[in-house]
Amino acid sequence: MDRTRPLTLLLAGSLAAGGLLALTPAAQAADTELARNGGFEAGLDGWTCTAGSGAVVPSPVHGGTKALQATPAGSDNAKCSQTVTVKPNSSYTLSGWVRGSYVYLGASGTGTTDVSTWTGSAPDWQKLTTSFTTGASTTSVTIYTHGWYGTPAYQADDLSLYGPGGDPVQLPAAPAGLTAGSPTSTTVPLTWTAVSGATSYNVYRGTTKVQTVTAPSATVSGLTASTPYTFQVSAVNSAGESPKSAAVTATTTSGGGGGGGVGLPAHALVGYLHASFANGSGYTRMADVPDSWDVINLAFGEPTSVTSGDIRFSLCPATECPGVESPADFKAAIKAKQAAGKKVLISIGGQNGQVQLATTAARDTFVSSVSKIIDEYGLDGLDIDFEGHSLSLQTGDTDFRNPTSPVIVNLIQAVKTLKAKYGAKFVLTMAPETFFVQLGYQYYGSGPWGGQDPRAGAYLPVIHALRDDLTLLHVQDYNSGSIMGLDNQYHSMGGADFHIAMTDMLLTGFPVAGNTDRFFPALRPEQVAIGLPASTQAGNGHTAPAEVNKALDCLTKKTNCGSYQTHGTWPSLRGLMTWSINWDRYNQWQFSQNFDAYNW
Repeated sequence: MDRTRPLTLLLAGSLAAGGLLALTPAAQAADTELARNGGFEAGLDGWTCTAGSGAVVPSPVHGGTKALQATPAGSDNAKCSQTVTVKPNSSYTLSGWVRGSYVYLGASGTGTTDVSTWTGSAPDWQKLTTSFTTGASTTSVTIYTHGWYGTPAYQADDLSLYGPGGDPVQLPAAPAGLTAGSPTSTTVPLTWTAVSGATSYNVYRGTTKVQTVTAPSATVSGLTASTPYTFQVSAVNSAGESPKSAAVTATTTSGGGGGGGVGLPAHALVGYLHASFANGSGYTRMADVPDSWDVINLAFGEPTSVTSGDIRFSLCPATECPGVESPADFKAAIKAKQAAGKKVLISIGGQNGQVQLATTAARDTFVSSVSKIIDEYGLDGLDIDFEGHSLSLQTGDTDFRNPTSPVIVNLIQAVKTLKAKYGAKFVLTMAPETFFVQLGYQYYGSGPWGGQDPRAGAYLPVIHALRDDLTLLHVQDYNSGSIMGLDNQYHSMGGADFHIAMTDMLLTGFPVAGNTDRFFPALRPEQVAIGLPASTQAGNGHTAPAEVNKALDCLTKKTNCGSYQTHGTWPSLRGLMTWSINWDRYNQWQFSQNFDAYNW
């Protein structure tokens, strides 16, 4: 969040290809053709293409009357794929004919070494061939073709996979290990052991199916406080649905809105207060902040240097902010807000406050200096607003569940230390940009071949490691490029659609960088608020009040959803965040008054 002008975030990181080697091993004799509709004579039947990038064309073709044509975009490589049933410990040959620049053919999920081959330039039809052997427990593989980012359309035809046909798909076993996590007044989180061969899972509350998910976890919402519930899950694949798991029972808590026990209202309004600087919005005294605001984030605590970890905060000087209150009056106003049930946090970072905890010394300094600010001003907790180059992933750090990059690991440890120091009522919020969260659906770090922006998705390991301590996540749905949603379509700022798609990703979960084995689990709806600019001056992507209300209607009531179909309905969505209280005042309090008037 910018203290002086709207922040423009460049989403385009470097997405160049890096050093792939063509593989052309000799093919073994084929048993049978396994690829379905490899000549595309039946259109795209059997094939799935990213972001609607693929189409069937009558010319040019290699054989038959049709071929695939797919068009990469700036952040999409136009990948078309299908999953094929195979036998374990067996050899297969993959081949196909392609035209265009930088066209790839490959197989993943082999259980041994995934393979790919490519051509840098094929002005006319060129055959690509590669082979692989499946692992001891592999029963399916994914074959694919794709182009490269920003290059022209490519064509593919007569794709084939030869080898032993797989056994008929068997009904999956009933899931085991169903466990209920810590309930809130309206939700119960569930986890279970993944079932081999399952493509999805059905979640039952009593005898009613309430969700279908693709990962072995779910959060059931819309429940009643102080009520016992019984849950079961089943596994599903193309053969059908398994028997249900053993049942587990959980009782929701007694109410009060959840939020990690910190006493937030069921639907909260979060705002940033320009406390340490001035800009065109004007200075607003703490005592003059309206009662609409439930969480007030003091912007900003900033480091003495990028890598020091030494965070400092002081009120805006009178020369910059005429009318600024004294430190004593500021502290008294904080106490008055807290007495009225409001939470006041120190926000660390912002656009100018780059923080890189690259060493354990910086980590420890961060803990001690942030503690000093919290204690001096009697604050309720911490907001993490790391932007720019504060967080990035080192090459080889590819699993958000087990991060290894020091700036990530040290931040997680520092926040856990602060949480342990201040206890259960410590309020922890985060305000990442979409680049660091939802973009992780497509890209994570520098990628499997290098060359991507190492910051892509870099907040995901922090959010995941701290999810049990996290009070609120309010991603900045502004100053953002277009982001792909779970519908594999790109969504742009400024309307209800963007907020619906981005929030649905947080409340549904998603495979990181498309890897279904690395699934980012859904957050509880009480942990999620939508971040928006309060006025057109506050940031790119301002959303008119009517569009804000459409987004809330869709997410909490399943009405006014437009073209995007959410994966659930979440009446306990926590609320809204805005940059900023000052800009809302500048705009005649339009944002907060609209929130107050909304019919939850």
